[in-house]
Order: sequence, then C-alpha cells, then structure tokens
Amino acid sequence: MKEKIEARVNIVNRKARFEFAILETYMAGIVLGGTEIKSIRQSKVQLTDAFCQVLSGELFVVNMHIGVYEKGTHYNHVPRADRKLLLKRKEIKKLEKELQSQGNTLIPLRLFINDRGFAKLEIALAKGKKLYDKREDIKARDVKREMDRNVN
Repeated sequence: MKEKIEARVNIVNRKARFEFAILETYMAGIVLGGTEIKSIRQSKVQLTDAFCQVLSGELFVVNMHIGVYEKGTHYNHVPRADRKLLLKRKEIKKLEKELQSQGNTLIPLRLFINDRGFAKLEIALAKGKKLYDKREDIKARDVKREMDRNVN
C-alpha cells in the first residue's frame, strides 16, 4: 500500500496579482526530468519572471527557475530551461486564440504538489494593469487594513 505524499509545497507568484488583472485560471501538469522534482519539494523555485508561451500547438513555461539539487551529480538539470505544460488540446487552442488579443498574457500563479505527488502549475490568462489600477489596489488594501484595525 502506497503512503500519501504530503502536499506541503506551495510556491506563489505574489507579484502576479498586483501586476496583472486575472481573467481565467487553469491547472496544468509539468513535464519534469531528473532532479527537478527534488528541488521543487525543497521549494527552490522562483516564479516571478516566468510566463507561458504556445509553440507549435504545445504550451511551455519560460523563464521559471528551479534551483539546482545539491545532491545531484552530473545528471542535474538546467535551472532555467523551458518546461512543457500538460493541458488538453482544446484548452491550448482556446488559450492560443485568447493570446492574440492585445495585452493578454499567460502567467504562472502558483506551483504545488497535489495529493498524488504530481507537480501542478496554476496558470492564469491575464491582462496587464495600468499604473492607476495598481494605485487603486493599494488604496483599497490600505482602507481594508484600517477598517480591520478599527473593528478589533
């Protein structure tokens, strides 16, 4: 009987929700090789500069940094390689069509390990925010914080 692997890895791209307006989210599997999953389990991942791209009908995450596994030998992985994402063909075609719109992009929001032990990436179809939108978000966050302070 297999034991359940604890899913305590939850790496979040905190800048994404500030920089972009999220339109739609998707869950995608990642094709990993070698020591990449071991580095992910140690939470050695950076999502801040990463984005997704559709190339010849396949979806890839570009510029996602997975740190080198210290105990790995010459079989270690390349930290900033393009990694294939697993989505249904219908979803990829829909995303490809949506990306043709001006200002739309695909960004990773969160990387986690599910209850079966597979690494999953939550990606979002997003539109870049203008400076005044970011200011409104900061103002709303400050007002909410002040109201919470006054309630307690």
